[in-house]
Amino acid sequence: MSEPAETDRVLTIPNLISSLRIALIPVFVALIVEPDTRRAGLVLFVVVVATDWVDGALARATGQVSDLGKVLDPVADRLAIAAGLIALVVADAFPLWAALLILVRDVTVLIAGLVLLSKRRARIEVRHLGKVATFSLMTAIACIAWGSLGYPLAPAALVCGWAVYAVGIVEYYVATVLYVGDLRRAWRGTIDRSVDPST
Repeated sequence: MSEPAETDRVLTIPNLISSLRIALIPVFVALIVEPDTRRAGLVLFVVVVATDWVDGALARATGQVSDLGKVLDPVADRLAIAAGLIALVVADAFPLWAALLILVRDVTVLIAGLVLLSKRRARIEVRHLGKVATFSLMTAIACIAWGSLGYPLAPAALVCGWAVYAVGIVEYYVATVLYVGDLRRAWRGTIDRSVDPST
């Protein structure tokens, strides 16, 4: 019997890493909302979102790219970011308006992508600009929260955080405009993002 196609695999190391990252979400949320463990929660949140590249890079390096992984990885990222932002807003460590600029965009893009996947059996590839924007915003969120909570070097963290946030949010919405074009083309059937362009 032949091996299943690589894209059909479910039990892979990258998928396990993505699943672990999702499993850690309630852990860092619980730590952040409690004042006594808030710093540990913030650090764990940063670790979870900072490793968003690990599962994808490992999948490509080991030849374990899968259809599930292509969905699970970005979903894990968006869930972690959303949960972390909500927890930080509740902890009064991040302003609601700044969180909403990220969350509303993420929910919109995620829903559109899931609808495309379910209705057209197609997906869009993550753009490099989107990855850069996400990294910028994650850095900004961590710095702003750190400074807002009055931890060491708080003033410098706030200045750095807001500067990076300003750049990152612009990148985020420019990437969103590009994704809208990708979604429209995929919906019309002129491109098939479900096929790896390298094949």
